[in-house]
Amino acid sequence: MRRLRWQGQLFCAAAILLCMLSTLLPRWDGRTELLLAVALMSIFGVPHGALDPLFAARLHRMSPARWALFGLAYAALAASVVALWWAVPGVFLIGFLVISSLHFSGDLRHGTSALARLFYGLSVVVLPALLHEAEVAQLFAWLADAESATQLAHLLHWASWPCLLGLLVSALLAARVDRQTSIEMLAVMAVFVVATPLLGFTLYFCLMHSARHTLRSQHYAQVSAGALVKAALLPLAGTAALLAVAWTVAQTLAPEMTLDQRVIQVFFVALAALTVPHMALVERVRWSGWSLDVSP
Repeated sequence: MRRLRWQGQLFCAAAILLCMLSTLLPRWDGRTELLLAVALMSIFGVPHGALDPLFAARLHRMSPARWALFGLAYAALAASVVALWWAVPGVFLIGFLVISSLHFSGDLRHGTSALARLFYGLSVVVLPALLHEAEVAQLFAWLADAESATQLAHLLHWASWPCLLGLLVSALLAARVDRQTSIEMLAVMAVFVVATPLLGFTLYFCLMHSARHTLRSQHYAQVSAGALVKAALLPLAGTAALLAVAWTVAQTLAPEMTLDQRVIQVFFVALAALTVPHMALVERVRWSGWSLDVSP
């Protein structure tokens, strides 16, 4: 679709701008950066997952009973992720990074090699540790114990070098088939190496992953932009309500927790919880190349 190419060009331009600003300007204080990142991801990133009912409606013959079952299954999967974080946060963190890498690998155009997709997906979770290992470790420590967070960040730091080389070679090879795909890969590489982990991920999540998924969802569901917004309203309202409950519970159970830690835990645990049922629903379509003819 032509709109996907425009969206990719917008992301690449924004990535260049962010890299320039990150190099030339002093960075904000950590809390301001965190709150800005979470606000932008909540407004421009999270809503793409609210389009999941469109996939359910197209993939299955939905009845009121099936819609109820769909909602219960979706909630049960999300709750199981939260329970995993509560019980074994270190395992949760590793699992979240692995499934995120797999999910993000679907951004690239259909027909891109599996190896290029592998390095692209890995780059999102690995490359931030190349120059910002200590900051990545701090973010991880708010989701798991400090020792596990430090070890994982150090592992990602060393893995970032072969990942960087693999992504660079993949981008050069991809240029022979589709120059824009190659440029998109290089833009992702640059933004995760140069920008801070939170701002780099925010730009990527909002202007690449979520924007691309939304455009593909509209094409797949064959609906207007207005219908797209209408379909997302109820899931978004439910998500907002659940986040409010999670925030209240976190304040009650751990009043000594800092604001930064509470924001990271509530937002990213919720993001992981929603990602699992989201992937269970849409990966089938993604692997088909976003074909309109996926048999139920």
